[in-house]
Amino acid sequence: MASSSGSKGSASLADLFNVLRLRRSLIALIAGAVLVTTLVFTALLPRWYRATTKVRVEKPESDVKLFQAAASGAYDPYFLQDQWKIMQSEKIIYPVIDRLNLNSRLAASIGAVGSTPTSDITYLYITRKMLVVESQRSSSLIEINVLAQEPALAADIANEIARVYSDDRIALATSQQREGMAQLKKELADQEGVVRTQRDTVEKLRKDLNISGVDLNVKYSDMEIETLRQMQNSLIALRVDAIGRKTRWERFRSIPLEDRIGLVNSELIPDQNIENLLQAYLVADQKVTQLKSRLGEAHPDLVAAIQNRAKIREQLESLLRGYESGLESAYKEAEARVDELETQLAKAKVDQILSARDRMRPFEEATQRLDDETRLYTTLRLTLRQREIDFQVPKRTIEILNTAEPPRRPYRPSWLLNIASALVFGCLLGVGTALTLEYFDTSLRDVADIEDKLKIPVLGVIPHNPDPMGSDRDEPQEAEPYRVLHTNINLTLKAGQCATLVIFSAGPAEGKSTTICRLAHLMGAYGERVLLVDGDLRRPAQHHLAGCPRSPGLSDVLAGRCEIGAAIRKAVAPNVDLLTSGGMPGFTLSLLYANRLRELLASLRGSYDRILLDSPPIIGVSDSSLLAGLADGVILLIQHRRNPASMVLRAQQTIVGLKTPIIGAVLTQVPRGSGEDYGYYTQAYSYYSGRHKDGSGRGRRKDSQSGSESIDLK
Repeated sequence: MASSSGSKGSASLADLFNVLRLRRSLIALIAGAVLVTTLVFTALLPRWYRATTKVRVEKPESDVKLFQAAASGAYDPYFLQDQWKIMQSEKIIYPVIDRLNLNSRLAASIGAVGSTPTSDITYLYITRKMLVVESQRSSSLIEINVLAQEPALAADIANEIARVYSDDRIALATSQQREGMAQLKKELADQEGVVRTQRDTVEKLRKDLNISGVDLNVKYSDMEIETLRQMQNSLIALRVDAIGRKTRWERFRSIPLEDRIGLVNSELIPDQNIENLLQAYLVADQKVTQLKSRLGEAHPDLVAAIQNRAKIREQLESLLRGYESGLESAYKEAEARVDELETQLAKAKVDQILSARDRMRPFEEATQRLDDETRLYTTLRLTLRQREIDFQVPKRTIEILNTAEPPRRPYRPSWLLNIASALVFGCLLGVGTALTLEYFDTSLRDVADIEDKLKIPVLGVIPHNPDPMGSDRDEPQEAEPYRVLHTNINLTLKAGQCATLVIFSAGPAEGKSTTICRLAHLMGAYGERVLLVDGDLRRPAQHHLAGCPRSPGLSDVLAGRCEIGAAIRKAVAPNVDLLTSGGMPGFTLSLLYANRLRELLASLRGSYDRILLDSPPIIGVSDSSLLAGLADGVILLIQHRRNPASMVLRAQQTIVGLKTPIIGAVLTQVPRGSGEDYGYYTQAYSYYSGRHKDGSGRGRRKDSQSGSESIDLK
């Protein structure tokens, strides 16, 4: 992903986009495959239809009060969550299964072929695959969504769930009221019996006491009895007060004198004077503490402050002792009042016992109890009447807002969602695959990569052309890379010396034959005499490119079947002669034939400026090593992103081992839009196009004598 000038770890964003542009075909292929797979899978999926009904649910009041303002309902998320669970419970779904006969209707969907599933299996299938209950946030609305493979079935189930839930809510509300009213009726009947019994008791006392003229609705009272009651109540109050004073005095007395200061602000010492003196003592103590930190113990100010604090403490302790004495006096005074009142109450009781009116007390108490029981009976009767009226009030805690209709279009699968997901996933998968391939790609990619790893110069960069020998091969823009290669070869070789060059590649089908053929034609067009020899005896290609027979050729000459003059085809292109591979089947070079070929090339050097040898791959074919030993120089041809760098390095090592100099390398099949070396080397190629875009009328003409080009200004 990074260029050769840096490691993979230093890849930039531009390198990333460059990789994606180079691998766009792979990315598009993977994305298309994922999309097609998704479309086929979506087409084969079963169609699910969704029907929806909405229900508004309100939390009922815990206790409805008649003749009171109704409280406004508040949003309760916990209540709605409970209702959401109730809608999916067996309590609601089982009746729906029975009413709609879903055990039979869903048997095929569940997979129970030839049998009817039980209600529990149908319930699990509905709640897990068909039912989706949703509650909107901050709202009392609940949506009941049902998915089914039949539109009508989905609508029926949704509507039936809403109806069963509504009936259950109403039944629950009314059942609570019914139970309450039944309990009230029972309590009312029991209370009526109590009142009747108490009334009989009062009538019996009336007859026994011979007081038939007394009104039962009027409370019987007596001044002496009332006075006695008041005295009794007063005695109780005095006793309580005396006990409290005694307890306070005893608690205060049990506290040591040095600990009483901490109780000043408590309930035991609610005295303002003592509180003020305590504040003064705390201020004096704080002052002593401050002076001790700054002055010596004999300093007059510190001594005066300590004496002042001691004086205040003495006064405070004196007040606390006086407060203790006050508590004791108050306690003894309360005890005296209790004793006096007990004496008076005892005397009053003796007088009351002796009173003749004492015989009326049972009748009075029975009458009071009858009044109490009658009031309770009246209250129960009114409450029961109120609940009966409340029961008649319509309950509006639930409302079905709509009726689900059979949907017209399937809800699942969603073509739009699946296609969008497939495109996103396919693109991500394609990009990931492209980056993975790029990361693990060890092939040679550009000029810097080759020069850095092989330590040899790059003579030319040949762009990718699907038809390199086509009709447009003579176009300046197409021929310019070969001109650059030709120029660099001439600059590398010695001037005026016939050079025998062989082009090797690490593997097969890297473009050696087309490259050497076009190079030979270009050399001939520039006036050089060139002999092109097809040394690839196993898979020859030059006779196809020249459009001539394969034999007679090199193998025929080496085998002595014909002379060299008869085998060479003259002028297959201007100044270019061709020696094809020959027609002998299974012919390979050996040391004997290699020596003959060396003598043959030596005899041809005087007739040609350049002898170009096309060869098989250097790795795995023995003929290449023999051809390398006959050449003056070797050109290593490397196809862009074809073979691993280790394979190319192995080919270079093989050539170096033959002691034949490598004059340079050629990088071929570079994509035109790669943004790599081809872009660097061909930025100005468009200058040689047939006509500039500005319509200036500039063209070019070709010199028929020299084969060179010149600019013609009109």
